[in-house]
Amino acid sequence: MNDTAVLNHWINGASAAGDSTRTAPVYNPATGAVAKQVRLASAADVGTAVAAAHAAFPAWRDTSQAKRQTVMYNFRELLNSRKNELADILTAEHGKVTSDARGEIARGLEVVEFALGMPHLSKGEFSENVSTGVDVYTLRQPLGVVGIISPFNFPAMVPMWFYPIAIAAGNAVVLKPSEKDPSAANWMAELFHEAGLPDGIFNVVHGDKEAVDALLVHPDVESISFVGSTPIAKYIYETASSHGKRVQALGGAKNHMLVLPDADLDLTADAAVNAGFGSAGERCMAISVILAVEPVADELIAKITERMKGLKIGDGMRGTDMGPLITEAHRDKVASYIDLATEDGADVVVDGRGVEVDGEASGFWLGPTLFDRVSTDSKVYQDEIFGPVLSIIRVASYEEGLEIINRGRYGNGTAIFTNDGGAGRRFQHEVQVGMVGINVPIPVPVAYHSFGGWKDSSFGDAKAYGPNAISFFTREKAVTSRWLDPSHGGINLGFPENH
Repeated sequence: MNDTAVLNHWINGASAAGDSTRTAPVYNPATGAVAKQVRLASAADVGTAVAAAHAAFPAWRDTSQAKRQTVMYNFRELLNSRKNELADILTAEHGKVTSDARGEIARGLEVVEFALGMPHLSKGEFSENVSTGVDVYTLRQPLGVVGIISPFNFPAMVPMWFYPIAIAAGNAVVLKPSEKDPSAANWMAELFHEAGLPDGIFNVVHGDKEAVDALLVHPDVESISFVGSTPIAKYIYETASSHGKRVQALGGAKNHMLVLPDADLDLTADAAVNAGFGSAGERCMAISVILAVEPVADELIAKITERMKGLKIGDGMRGTDMGPLITEAHRDKVASYIDLATEDGADVVVDGRGVEVDGEASGFWLGPTLFDRVSTDSKVYQDEIFGPVLSIIRVASYEEGLEIINRGRYGNGTAIFTNDGGAGRRFQHEVQVGMVGINVPIPVPVAYHSFGGWKDSSFGDAKAYGPNAISFFTREKAVTSRWLDPSHGGINLGFPENH
């Protein structure tokens, strides 16, 4: 371990070093320098966090919804008032520009606000007199301890897809964030503590595969929520479900934008640049493939290229448009696809290597990159590159473009750009993808709908947030009752209060 600061776990309402002495470096991607070390939990450390959550759960479960909502409201107010502080943490550790970091927090706040409706959202149903003097009703009750494993690309928003709803419903949480940018998780844990959340209800354990595996198999963890690559999502689903847990595991993507000849190409070019290169392409909903229905490809490429020339690349703290990639290894992997595209016969329209940046030369830089005439047989098309790389495939018709999308292994997000309402409606019906945009390049649903893809983009029992999350983080119980004698309370003329 070097002399840099060490980020501890957060267990039972306090910073905790744990038993493991292993650590990993956390970089500032804009400089390439090690900013701090983060502790890597052992299985025993995970067990300590789960035990704290398990012990705290019964009292939180039995806490009135009114009091739980007060804590959640306090958290919302604190988060909203201090969001710029969190945005700076995201920029420093992930590299995304500050405006993008603020947008991430805003979308996470939507889920917190959705969770404030838990008293209504978790209501059961009632049927009176199903038989003589017999009523049937349903209740929704929390699961217990729930595990969340989140990725590096949205260190604030993705955990907020899960824990506000889980906590508002009465569960206790153990969060394992990415070890690449872990500080946001501790910051949110401390904010919950300030908001009045009881100790043990929100815990953070940092780590690698050892910590993940410990969560997946722990007998006191009732569910697992995960976002990441498809191979890991599949592994998590299979491992956790085989140990009797509910699982929602969201995987990878290869998102297409189908551009019809009648589309507004200026609007389309703006959308392609925003959706392809925002957050350096490190988004599971990024557009990585444009299916241009001829004869629009040449004109669209010219417009995209023109916009790419105006992008300012550099340190996200300096008001740039696009920041660095998360690590040097990931930057090098993404850059390797430029040579691969050439080998596979694609045209490299814009090469992002060697881009001029407003930042330290030692940062993990790769500029926006554009390929034309990409083959669907190329790994450039088939792989989820997860970087600022945009590929153009020229197609002859709507039908050919649709067929390419539908035969892909992923089904996370897609978009169509057209001024033809009939074409848009036909596309939303025929495309085999979970989230669809019509003239919207990144169709991430708002918090009161649910997020999730089809095919190899999702494994498990439910989508994230929205109505699906209410079912995922609660159990339904049906009660059949008969009362032979009425009961009467005492006299109290005061206005009834919620406690």
